[in-house]
Amino acid sequence: MATLEIRDLHVTVEADNATKEILKGVDLTVKQGETHAIMGPNGSGKSTLAYSLAGHPKYTITSGTVLLDGEDVLAMSVDERARAGLFLAMQYPVEVPGVSVSNFLRTSATAVRGEAPKLRTWVKEVKGAMERLHMDASFAERNVNEGFSGGEKKRHEILQLELLKPKVAILDETDSGLDVDALRIVSEGVNRVRESGEVGTLLITHYTRILRYIKPDHVHVFAGGRIVESGGPELADKLENEGYEAYVKGGPVSGANSKEGAA
Repeated sequence: MATLEIRDLHVTVEADNATKEILKGVDLTVKQGETHAIMGPNGSGKSTLAYSLAGHPKYTITSGTVLLDGEDVLAMSVDERARAGLFLAMQYPVEVPGVSVSNFLRTSATAVRGEAPKLRTWVKEVKGAMERLHMDASFAERNVNEGFSGGEKKRHEILQLELLKPKVAILDETDSGLDVDALRIVSEGVNRVRESGEVGTLLITHYTRILRYIKPDHVHVFAGGRIVESGGPELADKLENEGYEAYVKGGPVSGANSKEGAA
């Protein structure tokens, strides 16, 4: 069973000629087949967690451990993390001029799988995934994210997710910028991957609307750079009704509940 274990993770970033600590001791375990939703206000450190796990050079790990199936993720380069089974769907996907979607996808699959997929099988695989995401076939010949709408960028992220089949998928605010129809289609794509039971999902979001489509097993409240409360889906309902104000003001912080929910 694939398992991502995060223990006492501390992360800093350089800002305004000063070092600022963003993550202040994050503990979380995501197992194969589980879906964890991390919810919290702006500036709480949710995206920092996502990018730190993926190996973004902007963030410095000062202490703590991250293990994927017992292997030290923090000792891996960015591409090694991807090959090991970590996948990040970015909140703001970057443009890659001059590289077509089809070439990008096949190159990525080759790197992750260790060999190039057979062309005939691959074309069928990509076509099927695109149809399920309601993407026109001509999309494959466009440059990666260049001129894409918000919905197109997010569908492309989920297209990668479906084709690369990682062990752990980190989805950083996948719902941002999506209209109702795009949110439903993207969520259906995530659910197809989840239904395999082979992927652990870490879903980072501000809002509960995506959780109407993607049902989490565990919900964690993120505030002040750490998980301050954990629970089941009912915790998301509480946040929908009450918001984050109590947590921002230093409200409910239960170390026992936090550790129990994160383990």
